[in-house]
Amino acid sequence: MNGMVILKSRAEIEEMRKAGGIVAAFHQAIASMIQPGVTTLDIESFAVRFLKENGAKAYTIGYNGYPFATCASVNDVIAHGFPNRKPLKEGDIVTIDIVAEADGWIGDSAWCYAVGEVSEEARNLMQVTKESLYLGIEKAVVGNRIGDVMHAVQTHAERNGFSVVLDLLGHGVGREMHEEPNYTHVGNPGKGFRLKEGMVLTIEPMLNAGKALMTIDADGWTARTADGSLSAQYEHTIAITADGPIILTAQ
Repeated sequence: MNGMVILKSRAEIEEMRKAGGIVAAFHQAIASMIQPGVTTLDIESFAVRFLKENGAKAYTIGYNGYPFATCASVNDVIAHGFPNRKPLKEGDIVTIDIVAEADGWIGDSAWCYAVGEVSEEARNLMQVTKESLYLGIEKAVVGNRIGDVMHAVQTHAERNGFSVVLDLLGHGVGREMHEEPNYTHVGNPGKGFRLKEGMVLTIEPMLNAGKALMTIDADGWTARTADGSLSAQYEHTIAITADGPIILTAQ
């Protein structure tokens, strides 16, 4: 950690529930919408309306020049995919990532969706990625270190034959989308910074069916698997409290 970690009070964590809840409700709303023939631009348009109707703002529009409210990452796209007019097709998987700002606080969550019937490999990748997220959250308790959290993520992923993306990081969340600290989703027990009450963090493992290496498209944003393999991501915003982790973006 190079910068200052901003610890949140219990009251501030409660205030963050609104943004987290809006993000969670958005994911619940699009779950039935994601079908063959729908475009990621359709989902983007819905997101813009949904956030406005629920008293939130799309934090990412204009963030470092990013032009959309959502990231839509299909198949071999790991993260930061641009929504487009190409219809989703049977067998695709798509990760939708959204960041909402409500009452000055941020909620950040990504979820991976199957489009119709998908391959056994795709189903397994999605399942293991989601399991890795929740195994990490279980370790996100006061006094543990970030290495304890990410060791749980990494070992479950690798035990099941998947690789963990190293080049994209988890981060603190608060009044900004990216606060200190930043960290990879691999680790060793007892290593890294210690988790303290009042930290609000993302846990957001990105798992690849092939190797962990990635490339960036000419748009400067879209991150793809270097070998063309499938990638999946699940992400929650969590608060570290004396009573255990609180998932602020729980659906």
